[in-house]
Amino acid sequence: MTKNSKLSPETIAAQAAGQIDEKTGSVIAPIHMASTYARDENYDLREGLIYARYGSPTCGQAETVLQKLEEAEGTYLFNSGLSAAAAVLESLPAQSHIVVPENMYFGVLIWMQRQADKGYLTLDTYTPADLNSIKTAIRDDTALVWIETPTNPTWAVTDIAEVSKIAKAKGALVLVDSTTAPPCTTKPLALGADYAFHSATKYLNGHSDVLAGALSTNLIDDRWEDIGFVRKLQGTALPGFEAWLVMRGMRTLYVRWNKACENAMAIAKHFNNHPLVERVQYPGLPNDPGHAVAKKQMTGGFSGMMSILVKGDEEVARNVARNTELFLPATSLGGVESLIEHRYTIEGPDYGVAENLLRLSVGIEDPDDLIADLEQAITKACG
Repeated sequence: MTKNSKLSPETIAAQAAGQIDEKTGSVIAPIHMASTYARDENYDLREGLIYARYGSPTCGQAETVLQKLEEAEGTYLFNSGLSAAAAVLESLPAQSHIVVPENMYFGVLIWMQRQADKGYLTLDTYTPADLNSIKTAIRDDTALVWIETPTNPTWAVTDIAEVSKIAKAKGALVLVDSTTAPPCTTKPLALGADYAFHSATKYLNGHSDVLAGALSTNLIDDRWEDIGFVRKLQGTALPGFEAWLVMRGMRTLYVRWNKACENAMAIAKHFNNHPLVERVQYPGLPNDPGHAVAKKQMTGGFSGMMSILVKGDEEVARNVARNTELFLPATSLGGVESLIEHRYTIEGPDYGVAENLLRLSVGIEDPDDLIADLEQAITKACG
């Protein structure tokens, strides 16, 4: 196979896009930690490098890997998902109209609401996965339609291709938060979206040891350049060590993802119709409302994320999280370890999360051990 042959994404990820260190032959890319870069003998920039606030070789290498996985024309890495979201919003004209799902990652939603309260933008919401609701929310002057799919923490699945058609008919841009459906299962740009967004802290890194955000596009235009300019001004390019960690994490993305999906499906099937469980929310289940759309656009698996609504009130659900031994009671998702979280405790009453909902981030442990742990925790709290 020649270097010009089309490689599978699994190979691209595992070999970090073939980035061997030219000087030493190291199969692991070095970490560039410099805060500034010397010019050459002609006083020209070396490879465009000037200052760490503008990016670094290591950040650029990690961006190359993700860009190839997303099949994108451009990728930026940021020091957090919220930094990436803020840069997108900053690139829009003042008082732009934005359409977002009612249920989404509440950190980004809070930031948008703050901007709306200050008059920087106008905001309307739609019901996730409801195309009629989305059509109603989009106006002739809508600048951006924000999709999160599957939606955290209810895992409703929105049809990216259909929403992209609706939005573009009105001249609106489409951004897809695909944090819980990374490029090994969903490629938003190929489905018609303008931007693919990730909290790279989650599945892309996968080891719960770095904070990072990512944005990819095939729309290389003045707005894309402006997003990059905002990143420079704010100093939110992902630093070298963190970029190296994300690149390391992407090497095992496919194997981690496959195992997490396999484990999540086993857990979802076990607790579906369980006598102490009111409902399992997981798009991989055939009876899930979003299964048909998920099957169409999540071609590599249905994620390791799910929610279980136990039969009981807020305190019962919180006790389940207290009782688990293998599922760690912590915020975040997409790591190799399994996590459980009572989302109502985190988000409060203003964001529509059911009091008896427990969000699970299923890791790569033995599925029988995970099922047994949840069984004992639920039985102790609900039985």
